[in-house]
Amino acid sequence: MNTRNPKPQCRRPRPLATLALAGLLGTQGAFADILYVGDSGDNTVKRFDAGTGAFLDADNDDTNNPDAFVRSGSGGLDGPRGLLFDGHLLVANQNAELKTAGEILRFDGQTGTLLGALVPASDKNAPFAPQGIVRTPNQTLYVANLTTASSSRPQGGAPGNVMTYDANGDLLDRLDAPGFPNKDYHPRALVLGPDNLLYVSVRTVKKDGLGGHVLRFTPEGQFVDVFIADEGGIGHLNRPEGLVFGPDGHLYITSFRATQDGTDTDSIRIYDDGGALLDKIDLYQLGETRVYSQAILFGPEGRLFVPVINPADVTGAVRRYDVAAKTFEVFTDFASSKLRMPWYLTFGTTNPATLAYGQ
Repeated sequence: MNTRNPKPQCRRPRPLATLALAGLLGTQGAFADILYVGDSGDNTVKRFDAGTGAFLDADNDDTNNPDAFVRSGSGGLDGPRGLLFDGHLLVANQNAELKTAGEILRFDGQTGTLLGALVPASDKNAPFAPQGIVRTPNQTLYVANLTTASSSRPQGGAPGNVMTYDANGDLLDRLDAPGFPNKDYHPRALVLGPDNLLYVSVRTVKKDGLGGHVLRFTPEGQFVDVFIADEGGIGHLNRPEGLVFGPDGHLYITSFRATQDGTDTDSIRIYDDGGALLDKIDLYQLGETRVYSQAILFGPEGRLFVPVINPADVTGAVRRYDVAAKTFEVFTDFASSKLRMPWYLTFGTTNPATLAYGQ
């Protein structure tokens, strides 16, 4: 493995699809940007000042009494997954504790008030187990649908798909991967890459839970290839989910540990534009308290924001990494915001398609 540690390069931010920073300042007061974090531990969406990490309650002020931006149960919120901000907040709601389909909910960008469902659970074409979401400039919404059968959640025994919807929430297509083992087609997250291809992380359903893939599609939905294929194991890619391209052009992907005996760690893996592994960032050192992550996103100053979960006491935090140095600082934690199981996240100025940070 090539262990060179690429240093992020200064790069002009990519243009936003639907939101200008001036608009954000106009609606959010003095804050330059907002970080939204879905918390599956209490089924809320919390928000923070993107620069300082200060918790912002539902009234948009800094408080020591955390009050989520989107409260638990709002619109039936049960299992928040993918988040996008385009003036309003889109949330993939998995309805995780139910046997019903998932849905895509829409909340007011200033108040967190439910505006309704873009794709309601009652729709016959609703995704059953939505995870990551992205939205292109022409308003096509891509949804990673982990599985299509209630008997398989959470293991995902039945194959899933990538579903696309138009601006009104009407189904456009279901993206399949010809030649890829159908039983292992379980999309978890997606992102539009710098080559204008759609990258999709796919988990395996092997009993040991090891391995994973990244597939590529054209924006029109045509399968291109298997970009990364890994059978998994110690030091390998396992159950990949969150994936994002960094300012350095490399692909960053979350990966779970392979064993529970203290011989492997959860990590962020880094790949070049040919799918070759460059490096990885361990989330802890062997012998330290375990934390894991399932979604990541670049933010201000080229820092990588990583929500982590401590399974021992079900508390969470968001770390802010310098990827070149492999060091981090705690951006926010359970003590300051009551984060329990932070998962997907988005900034107010995150590009909804590429997930690149810009302003």
